[in-house]
Amino acid sequence: MKITIRAASLIKSGPERELITDYLKRANGISRNLGITEVSESAVDTRSAKSRTDETNTILSRTNPTDIVVILDERGKALTSRQMAKQIARWRDDGHRQLTIAIGGADGFEPSALPANTIKWSFGIQTWPHKLVRVMIAEQIYRALSILAGSPYHRD
Repeated sequence: MKITIRAASLIKSGPERELITDYLKRANGISRNLGITEVSESAVDTRSAKSRTDETNTILSRTNPTDIVVILDERGKALTSRQMAKQIARWRDDGHRQLTIAIGGADGFEPSALPANTIKWSFGIQTWPHKLVRVMIAEQIYRALSILAGSPYHRD
């Protein structure tokens, strides 16, 4: 299974970029032994989107009907790190080839434009800057894979 973070806007340089790159590198360092072929990030240029629907469609344009699509949304389900690890392992074990975790633009996703099987996860009810959300999901993916690998990185 491949895991891809698809996020609105680009992060070219700076501390957030360094953290995202570091966590993705760490995740890829342990992923293959866990049946995860790749963990990557894809920045989506949404500047030409004229509406929230256009932006949602642009962000999700590379997903297939068979993909697991998770959007990060304040109204989503808040998972513990262990729950996230178990869910990723379940999808992998069920034979899913692609997990896409999407981060929308400033106004979020247009609900009517989301695929019917979209799953919503939340980092809480607070509003987080998009750059930090990308760091947070990259770290949580690494943490989930570390849990699955039996690494001491995560402590309960």
